[in-house]
This record gives sequence, structure tokens and C-alpha cells, in this order.
Amino acid sequence: MPAIQALPPNGIRVLVANSNHMQSQLLVSALRRRPEFRVSSCAVDANLILNAVSDSSVQVAVINAEPPGEVSPDMTIIRRIRVAHPEVATILLLDAYDRNIVVNAFRSGARGLFCFSDYPFRLLCKCIHRVHHGQVWANSQQLQYLIDVVTQVPSLRIVNAGGSKLLTARQEQVVALVASGFSNREVARELNLSEHTIKKYLFHIFDKLGISSRVELVLYAVSHGGLGQAEWVAGGVA
Repeated sequence: MPAIQALPPNGIRVLVANSNHMQSQLLVSALRRRPEFRVSSCAVDANLILNAVSDSSVQVAVINAEPPGEVSPDMTIIRRIRVAHPEVATILLLDAYDRNIVVNAFRSGARGLFCFSDYPFRLLCKCIHRVHHGQVWANSQQLQYLIDVVTQVPSLRIVNAGGSKLLTARQEQVVALVASGFSNREVARELNLSEHTIKKYLFHIFDKLGISSRVELVLYAVSHGGLGQAEWVAGGVA
């Protein structure tokens, strides 16, 4: 397959970049039989993809970025497309997905995820149309993963030299918000608690960590903490 194949002039301009050579040829052939698409292809290489997008005014990029032998796709290519060409809608082809892959894909800039093991080719064509018109293509489970993320309060794991947690789940959330620059009032609003309660949390946190100011807390969090998945902790839970 040539490094880059040129696009015909009319229709939705689609670029296919697939790490599976045979699958790429079959997919390009199938898409080219659809009159509404103008399809080009290139290897899964960030520079080749960016050049193809620039040279051919690509509108939708359909990418399988799973390196051979790897279970997770390389999101670097998706992020580079988003930064260099935010007008291009990217669809990530997957053999399978889990929560982390879904969240990372959309965070990286994908506008749609598609698994041939779950859906037929005709739905990929529909997916291309949808993302081309500014919509997001995701099934209900994938959307639930994203909703779970945005409804979580961030948490910062604070551990000692032996790796043991020093703070409660709620205290970790307070530290995460303070380290993100939130004022006491903003932390209270985020956690649905009173500002007085947040001050009490900070007093106990300072005492546990042996520090005496918010500045020291931020520095301590940077040097001793690590972001981790956090579930919502109801107001009033220590």
C-alpha cells in the first residue's frame, strides 16, 4: 500500500489509518463503494497521518492505533491530530475496550469509538456521518463510563514511605481540591459541606501530616501524592 493515497474531490473526505494491513485494505475498499465518501489511506504513523490530513483536507480520520501485540491503543496519534487539526473528527477503531480505554480515548480527542465485533459495517458509515456533523458516537455503556468520571470528586492518594494511606477518603478529596487551587469556600461547595467543616478537615490533615499551612500542604501533595480513581464520598463522611 502506498504511504499516502490521494482523495477524490467530492463527498466526506475520510482518511483510514489501520495498523492491520489486510483490514485496512478491506475497509478502504468497502468505504470507497459508498458514493458519499472520498477515501484515502496511510500507515499508522503520526507524521504520515498529519501530512495526509494537511495535504488532503481530511474531515474524518478512522484510525486503528493498536500496536501489534498490545492490548491498548496508542492515544498519542489521537492527541496530535486534535492539537494540530481540531477540525478533524477522529474515530478510533477497537477490537475491544474497557473503561480506561474509553475515557482515555475521549480525553485524547476521539469523537467516536467503533468495534466491528459489536456492530456491522453499515453502522460505521453512520458513525462517520454523525461525527462529521459534530456529534459524538458512543454507546450507552461508553457514555456511562464518561458520566462516572465527570461525577467523581478527584482524590489524591497520600501515602507514607511504606506505601500506607495516611488520610481518609474524604481527607484525600479535600487535599486534591486544595492542591488544584480551590479556596475553602469552593471546596465546601464541591463537596456539599460547610466551610467550617472544611476548615476542620484541614486542621486534622495538617496534624496528621505534620504541616501548618496550605502552601506546605500543596508541596506535600506534589511530593507524596498520586492521583487515583475516586468514588463520590457523601457529605459528612470522614
